[in-house]
Amino acid sequence: MLDVRRLHLLRELDRRGTITAVAEALTFTASAVSQQLNALEREAGVALLERSGRRVVLTPAGRTLVAHADAVLERLELAAAELAGAREGIGGSLRIGTFPSGGHTIVPAALAELARRHPGLEPMLQEIDSARVSDALRAGDLDVALVHDYDFVPAPPDATVEEVSLLEEPMYLATGAAGGAAAVGASGDGTLAELLGPCSEAPWITARDGTTGHAMVVRACQAAGFQPRIRHQVNDFRTVLSLAAIGQGVGFVPETATAPPAEGVVLTALPLFRRSKVAFRAGGGAHPAIAAFVAAAGAAVGGPRC
Repeated sequence: MLDVRRLHLLRELDRRGTITAVAEALTFTASAVSQQLNALEREAGVALLERSGRRVVLTPAGRTLVAHADAVLERLELAAAELAGAREGIGGSLRIGTFPSGGHTIVPAALAELARRHPGLEPMLQEIDSARVSDALRAGDLDVALVHDYDFVPAPPDATVEEVSLLEEPMYLATGAAGGAAAVGASGDGTLAELLGPCSEAPWITARDGTTGHAMVVRACQAAGFQPRIRHQVNDFRTVLSLAAIGQGVGFVPETATAPPAEGVVLTALPLFRRSKVAFRAGGGAHPAIAAFVAAAGAAVGGPRC
């Protein structure tokens, strides 16, 4: 019989790439992970791993087993959800991840709705970049999370995570306004190159390197024909607007970050969009606490769109 916990380790090795990364994510020692994977190979009766230089990679049999591990672990999530549904009321802790702008737009209203409907539930919030959410969900560090993706930075397919769509919103180019007057919703007619071209020599404000927001700005500028000269890296769109207002650079902000209008900033609509979603482990959507959060987040934006 194959051990489920060892299957989980094999799946994490497939996703994270190294035994050291698996050990760090799941708070094991690297030697303990190696021992458990060796034991799984003995259980399977075939080689699951092979050396490739200094790295360990999965054999074809190992990759086949990972696909089965995904299905097994999804069934366990479904079972846990059904058992939780058999209990009276919704209570206990719910570990929620959010990207920064979701933390001051969607989350407050969602948590207020949860507190009103399910006072026994204890939400525990942490800020996390969307690119790290699937790892955190699989590791059990999060139960549910707000995530987003952008044009030019689509979310990679991941069979271990399910998502419910919440909101699609346009992106705006934020630039300083001459004379300090604000102009919200300036004409965005034109191609991306025509809209961004005038800012090709300006300093740029992006999210931190390694985030989806940073990649989106860089790729959009490259598509417009230039490499952005990045001066500031901040993850809070309110800071982007404040810096743009005092002439410290230009940047992108989503529509939800444009209200209330920032004085001294011109916002020009772009043919780019951000999509916000709720993510959870595959099979976990029926869990009462997760379903409650999905409903609350949907109410906060006017209803989820599947």
